Amino acid sequence: MRHEGQIYRPPSEADSLILQATIGCSWNHCTYCEMYRAKRFRVRSLDETLADIRAARATCGSDIEKVFVADGDALVMELDHWDAILSACRDSFPRLRRVSAYATAMNLLAKSVAELERLRDHGLSLLYIGPETGDDVTFKRIAKGANCEDHVEASRRAHAAGIPLSAIFLLGAGGTDRSQEHAQGSARLITQMDPAFVSLLTLTVVPGTPIAKLQERGKFELPTVARMLEELRTIVDLARPSNAVFRTNHASNYLPLGGNLPQDRDRILAVVDRALAGGIRLRPEWSRGL
Repeated sequence: MRHEGQIYRPPSEADSLILQATIGCSWNHCTYCEMYRAKRFRVRSLDETLADIRAARATCGSDIEKVFVADGDALVMELDHWDAILSACRDSFPRLRRVSAYATAMNLLAKSVAELERLRDHGLSLLYIGPETGDDVTFKRIAKGANCEDHVEASRRAHAAGIPLSAIFLLGAGGTDRSQEHAQGSARLITQMDPAFVSLLTLTVVPGTPIAKLQERGKFELPTVARMLEELRTIVDLARPSNAVFRTNHASNYLPLGGNLPQDRDRILAVVDRALAGGIRLRPEWSRGL
């Protein structure tokens, strides 16, 4: 496969074919994110992407069950582009059971329910969306480009179209001064969005990013590890999805957890409480990553 620059994908896509149909992120303003700053956004030519699908079919087509369409928010592509890619994937990979991609609230709001249904019918079966927070003040600070209301409407459209969502939230995104509001708001937004999957990551301040510059000027302070574990506890305690797979298995997290909400809420809270009390060894800094 031809990949341009560093490629990022969710932990659950570790065994997927990574198909880079877009380069970079169409928004690319989030203050904490450095993943796509070295890339100028563009949609790859359809001929190149289809050629990659043919190459994958020739080498391992019978083994491919999942395809992750990269880069940062591939849902931004026009429907005709998507249709051709999804059709080629269906025709090329006989065991294909899932095609997924990153999306933003803005991507979803730019498409009607009917258009999203068309993508679902052609094989798009999971979207990863990262509100990162549920606090509108924090949304503005991290330059997400959308707010709570936008994410609720975006999720409504996805639900109406029958496309499951995996929602990603970022511990520490509110800084020390908005920590509680960030955690409570995130729990509230999880409830309102009602995603099929919920993942929590932990903010890493990467040198050179806007949030790192704010930190250097004393205008952003990352909460302590203990405080971010308290954010985690608040989110798990207050979020009310109807039935969500819950994970903190990303390499950025200090405390890897897994389960289902609401079924495993009490068990997860008990583990977090043990960690806060010092009874569980946290992931050391040297082994954390993006």
